[in-house]
Amino acid sequence: MPLSPERKTEYFEKLKEYLTTYSKCFVVEVDNVGSNQLQKTRQALRGSAEILMGKNTMMRKCITEYVEENPGTPVAGLVDLCRGNVGFVFTNGDLSEVRGVLESNVRPAPAKVGSIAPINVIVPKGPTGCDPGQTAFFQTLQISTKITKGQIEMTNDTHLITAGDKVTASQAALLQKLSIEPFSYGLILRSVYDNGSIFDAKVLDITDDVLAAQFSQALAAIASLSLAIGYPTQASVPHSIANAFKAILSITLGCDNYSFDKADIYKEYLADPSKFAAATGGGGAGGDDAAAEEVEEEKEEEEEMDLGGGMDMFGGEEAGGGGY
Repeated sequence: MPLSPERKTEYFEKLKEYLTTYSKCFVVEVDNVGSNQLQKTRQALRGSAEILMGKNTMMRKCITEYVEENPGTPVAGLVDLCRGNVGFVFTNGDLSEVRGVLESNVRPAPAKVGSIAPINVIVPKGPTGCDPGQTAFFQTLQISTKITKGQIEMTNDTHLITAGDKVTASQAALLQKLSIEPFSYGLILRSVYDNGSIFDAKVLDITDDVLAAQFSQALAAIASLSLAIGYPTQASVPHSIANAFKAILSITLGCDNYSFDKADIYKEYLADPSKFAAATGGGGAGGDDAAAEEVEEEKEEEEEMDLGGGMDMFGGEEAGGGGY
């Protein structure tokens, strides 16, 4: 039923108000979304975003009028996005938060005859609850079954519907018999408008961590290339300085009469590595020192015993040696 002139005027005023008030919006697909579900989504977004639906011709005409009334406005790009069963979600808040609310408001739905399957549907094996008299129905769908405890049981997982295919009457009937609602419908994000820029909604999946990782990889690639061709860049200079220091240090360590402050610690380490090991030993260093002292005491006792034996043999102090 077409809108009355008054309702059209009201709709145009509302859309133009949203285009003026908000600098960001989502273009969403609303296929298979009922009015009740849409109302619940509006309630969840209350205070942070506004949903506006309408006929594509009306939305394109309204946006075109707004562009003519406001020359230079960047919203002209929204005209080309008014294709299919779409609507707008306007906001000035964080796009990721609004996106989370939109994607969380989904509902399960049965497979209807003639509808396009958005996902693959796999029916798990197991008891079906159907009586043995319905075996022919499963045979028609080429599903292997057996009778267990007075009911039909599927012996294997069955790939029933492939994503993108139309649902047939027998497929829909089987899912209905098994009380399976394989699909879920909600507002699907198609595009994002942000202060004149229009991009795919998948861009919102890019987080700061992803950007940092990609930047680090690119920086490492530039540094490697710069070092390979001998052309200094901001990315390669730290590596060049580090390599130069290693070269100078290796030469300095080979010289006996020359050193510099940064090389002294390396020379000291090469001269006595045990000193650094003791310094970094932590709590176990005390135990190592005690064990070393015990070993030294044992060695001293053994030396004294050996020395005493020598006196007995040659000094004659014991075992009647004084009679010589």
